[in-house]
Amino acid sequence: MDVLDLTRLQFAVVTIYHYFFVPLSISLAATAAGLHIAWLRTGRETYRDLTKFVGKLLIVTFAVGVVTGLVQEFQFGMGWSNFARFYGDVFGPTLAIEGMLAFFLEATFLALWYFGWERLPRRLHAATIVVVAVGTVLSAFIILAANSFMQNPVGYSLDPVTGRARLDDFGALLLNKVNLAAFPHTLSGALMAGGSLLLAVGAWRLRAAGEAAFRTLARLGAWLTVVGGALTAVTGDHLGKVITEVQPMKMAAAEALYATTAGAPFSVFAVGDPGGGKPFLSIEIPRLLSILAKGTPGATVQGIDDLQAQYAAQFGPGSYVPMIPVAFWSFRLMIGIGMLAAAVAAYYLWSTRRDRRTHPLLLRLLPLIPLLPAAANSLGWIFTETARQPWLAFGISRVADGISPGLTRGEVVGSLVGFAVVYGVLAVVWLRLIRHLARQPLAPEHAPAEQTDRVPAPVY
Repeated sequence: MDVLDLTRLQFAVVTIYHYFFVPLSISLAATAAGLHIAWLRTGRETYRDLTKFVGKLLIVTFAVGVVTGLVQEFQFGMGWSNFARFYGDVFGPTLAIEGMLAFFLEATFLALWYFGWERLPRRLHAATIVVVAVGTVLSAFIILAANSFMQNPVGYSLDPVTGRARLDDFGALLLNKVNLAAFPHTLSGALMAGGSLLLAVGAWRLRAAGEAAFRTLARLGAWLTVVGGALTAVTGDHLGKVITEVQPMKMAAAEALYATTAGAPFSVFAVGDPGGGKPFLSIEIPRLLSILAKGTPGATVQGIDDLQAQYAAQFGPGSYVPMIPVAFWSFRLMIGIGMLAAAVAAYYLWSTRRDRRTHPLLLRLLPLIPLLPAAANSLGWIFTETARQPWLAFGISRVADGISPGLTRGEVVGSLVGFAVVYGVLAVVWLRLIRHLARQPLAPEHAPAEQTDRVPAPVY
């Protein structure tokens, strides 16, 4: 691997690891806010205890996510200084706003919520966790706007003197059609990630101790996973059509479709040569790719060969074909693994209806279910980024143009090993903390319920 490949690998490791915690933070914050509001409305102590429990999971996950996010931004400057120099005017506002949201809004109000129990008025206290939930969603929207610029550059111009990209319309950057399609898709995947974690913890604790409150937590997590799976399918369908419009090569690569085809089929399984050539064995669903790409069974989908010729004429000589096996299989595995997670959660809901008990084997396997949405989310980002190659920002500059000048293989390998060690330690710490929290009694030591209920907190 040359320096460029190593730097791309390093950025992939940093980004994918960071993204393990982003959807968890989004969904756990929303769940904690929902449980807190449910407690205020019903007065049920179970909701209060579950709110505190989910909040602790959120704090641990949020802390690790912030640390890994800092490393990601550091890696921009270290490995991709030309990228930062060229697109700094465009990315600067988004990264600054996201940093303000993450470090000041989310972190401050999360601390107020955690330390505000029995100190703040109840409605004001609940408002703090709602602000955290809203902050995580806004943070995701801002970062996705920056990424969507790389998929579909809008709201910019090239400075004639410096040659750098200059932001002309911040609103256009935020309302990029790719961002408006990717944002709900990302939130849907976040629901699956957080829901599966709550399902795993609740089912594991229910099997170990039989606490009724954890049955509520497990079923809540299962519902979040199922609903998130359904929304992911709907939003993913819309996102696929937008991607076909702005990056037709990406959708062609997802199917390994070499020839422009009307009524294009979708391959459930295909085998081709290791170099990414045309598949010689394929199990296809007729016309499905045309439906996914353009919404009608007979629509024409451009093929890889025609698009390569078009781009070579438009942008100059060179290969504009991404790694077909990576695009093809990451796309299918993303869909298949996500469907599997939703199916397992749906089966759990069905098997535990009307206070029934699920099969012991399923309970033993459920602690592993968070791996499924995590894998599906990661594969989604792998497809999104690798199938855009060779472009750094589509149609403007290539990935090779963004690497820092003067980087050596030794520097990249050394930093990659360092990141891997730090991330390995963080992974162990996070897992041990989650396991520790899952083993703790749901209701912490507090005053008896009849005593606390006699002293109502002030409500403003």
